[in-house]
Amino acid sequence: MAPRQKRLLLALDGSDRGVQTVRYAGEEDAFKGMKIVLFHVFNSIPDAYYDLEKEPKSVKVVRHVRSWESQQKKNIRNYMENARQMLLDAGHAESAVEVKIQNRKKGVARDLIIEAHQGYDAVLIRRRGFTDLKNVTMGSVTNKLLEKLTFIPVLIAGRKPVNKKVLIAVDGSPCANRAVKFVADMLGPLGNYQVKLVHVVRSGFKPEMEALEENGVPEAEPVFKTAVDILKGAGLPPENISTQMITGVISRAGAIVNKAEKGGWGTIVVGRRGLSSVGDFFMGRVSNKVVHVGRKDTVWIVT
Repeated sequence: MAPRQKRLLLALDGSDRGVQTVRYAGEEDAFKGMKIVLFHVFNSIPDAYYDLEKEPKSVKVVRHVRSWESQQKKNIRNYMENARQMLLDAGHAESAVEVKIQNRKKGVARDLIIEAHQGYDAVLIRRRGFTDLKNVTMGSVTNKLLEKLTFIPVLIAGRKPVNKKVLIAVDGSPCANRAVKFVADMLGPLGNYQVKLVHVVRSGFKPEMEALEENGVPEAEPVFKTAVDILKGAGLPPENISTQMITGVISRAGAIVNKAEKGGWGTIVVGRRGLSSVGDFFMGRVSNKVVHVGRKDTVWIVT
């Protein structure tokens, strides 16, 4: 029996930043072979508004609104078709790319969340859409999705060039191990990715007092052993796996982002929650900070 085809939900809002997300999806080899659904929630005019046509003074206004809505629908259909063509041009099969446009039902974020329940393996989004506010790290829809999509990996496309270098933050927690398993399932069969496992221990020492264990795979190191076994078991060559322990840093998130920056790691992978037992947090402090500190980074958040 053939394995089930993985499915990726790619949320688009019609913005130029959304086009960049599609470009990322086309360039990232990890998504080759997946079913990609390009999904847009259309903000249609409420039906109740058209009741105004019954009022003689409102007829012209309603006609104008109908014309505007019709044009917006045409624009988004063209936008989505262009997005689809970008993926086809990047090598995806026609049968593997689907366009889905639906009228808003409960709200953009909530409609996306409902769709994400329909058998997807991950959701791909961007930090911001139409907003151009310089100091805003993420848009309101993205924030809502990060808060509510606790049942599925959320992939946030960054602005850095795509490469085959993935940095995974591990701490020995079940969630971190699931993050490793997700990467293994996505990249293991490809075999041509470099993966670095990073374990950061925060302490009162100054950042420049880092103690590093660089390169190699220390099988005796418990925090790395399980992760290394998962990656190798999925087909990733041992020589493509490296580990590093970083100690003496003030911020674990800062150390992770800094390591990715200095090492040219194109993707950062974190578990949604680490070893913290605080159940009321929808995201752990480290994963949340990585998303905000690494503003240009591609970050995969795994539940």
